[in-house]
Amino acid sequence: MEHFEILDKVYWVGKVDWELRKFHGEEYSTFKGSTYNSYLIRDNKNILIDTVWAPFAKEFVRSLSNTIELEKIDCIVMNHGEIDHSGSLPELLNEIPDVPLYCTANAVKSLKGHYNRNWNFNIVKTGDRLSTGSRELIFIEAPMLHWPDSMFCYLTETNILFSNDAFGQHYASESLYNDQVPQNELWEECLKYYANILAPFSPLVKKKINEFVSMQLPVQMICPSHGVIWRQDPLQIVKQYGEWASSYKENRITIVYDTMWNATRRIAETIADGILAEDPDVKLKVFNAARADKTEIIAEIFRSKAVLVGSSTINKGILSAVGGLLEQIRGLSFKGKKAASFGSYGWSGEAQGIINRLLEASGFDLLPDGPKILWYPYNEDLEKCKLYGKEVASVCK
Repeated sequence: MEHFEILDKVYWVGKVDWELRKFHGEEYSTFKGSTYNSYLIRDNKNILIDTVWAPFAKEFVRSLSNTIELEKIDCIVMNHGEIDHSGSLPELLNEIPDVPLYCTANAVKSLKGHYNRNWNFNIVKTGDRLSTGSRELIFIEAPMLHWPDSMFCYLTETNILFSNDAFGQHYASESLYNDQVPQNELWEECLKYYANILAPFSPLVKKKINEFVSMQLPVQMICPSHGVIWRQDPLQIVKQYGEWASSYKENRITIVYDTMWNATRRIAETIADGILAEDPDVKLKVFNAARADKTEIIAEIFRSKAVLVGSSTINKGILSAVGGLLEQIRGLSFKGKKAASFGSYGWSGEAQGIINRLLEASGFDLLPDGPKILWYPYNEDLEKCKLYGKEVASVCK
């Protein structure tokens, strides 16, 4: 995609990555690709905000040089040091090595840690300003949204908030504006992004939103580092973050399991039957953790008021797909959700206790244990499973 002006001599100079399918190693699935949004302010001073991921560094620098002579870039603002934002810095600074680099004190640490370079760092903090000539950039530290080094910056007169990882999503599109993409796709990707990346920092999200609102800065556009630019009603995503940050849950229940010989699958499906028999209005999804996408499962759990987790017992433990998922969930600090375990076994049956401990460590409120079935569920066992589903639905209404 060619560079283009988004508003009053502010240009998008980033990269659309149509092929990206995994992010953060293998932790986050990006089936709709992503973008790495870099922005150029042209004024008496020309200021570049962020770069793009390292694999596209040469392409980024070459493309940027077609938009502006590199020597005319007066300074670079790095809102965040993670490599998907800073990866092109070494290539760019090989061409303009002395250009001032504005970032937080923590970003100096992360950038030096990544690249072992002693660039021309200029440390900024909340309230500091940088003149572009006719406008000013106001810096706003945003630690743990989602790294300690993160910050926003706000361009006066044009009223643009460059929000870095906040308010973004991994979503590639032929258009980079929120009003020009399918809204159901956009909001699904926004929620998935929040649930998998920003949920652990929800108290800080609320605090930062309140802090920004208190600054009374008008917002005409929000430009994040991934996904679409919010130009139509840009504060709608800020309002939605406020809801997501407040122990968010919908009228949903999620069931997640893994199974060896289908006993635990049968239990899961029969519990689901009981839930829907008791509460036909509840939204319910059932996932096999070994086959379904983890990023989607986590997003669904984030939306749910309760989650039921099941596993066969193997070698006095739980199946690895369930174990890996629960470890990932533990770090996300979901609040105000109920949970319970269920499972099957042939010898010793430790899985349920292990799942309970992991759920409790993750902050879930434990419901009474679900069915623990020896070998395979038949007849009375299936009735117990269905009855348990009805009980869960009743408790969660």
